[in-house]
Amino acid sequence: MTGDPGLQPERTRLAWRRTTLALTVVTVLAVRLALTGNAADALLAAAVVLVWVGALAACWGRAAGTGPIRVGSPALPTVALATAALALLAVPLVLRGMW
Repeated sequence: MTGDPGLQPERTRLAWRRTTLALTVVTVLAVRLALTGNAADALLAAAVVLVWVGALAACWGRAAGTGPIRVGSPALPTVALATAALALLAVPLVLRGMW
């Protein structure tokens, strides 16, 4: 017996799109802060962009609704690690931008 999935696939797809949007906003802000800084800030911003690209690659299929939905898929842990990495990389840029 197959069940009607209802709106669950659409809600999941929208949640992944919100995640990619939030990661993109954080990346843009980090790059913007780095543009006013020195070479170390530029290296941090480059690392942020690399993490962002990895996160987008991990969740793009689900955000577009074309990716496989498998139990044990690496997309969720990858995005969680990318989010933590972006937070850690952005802290020095934000602190530098405050002073």
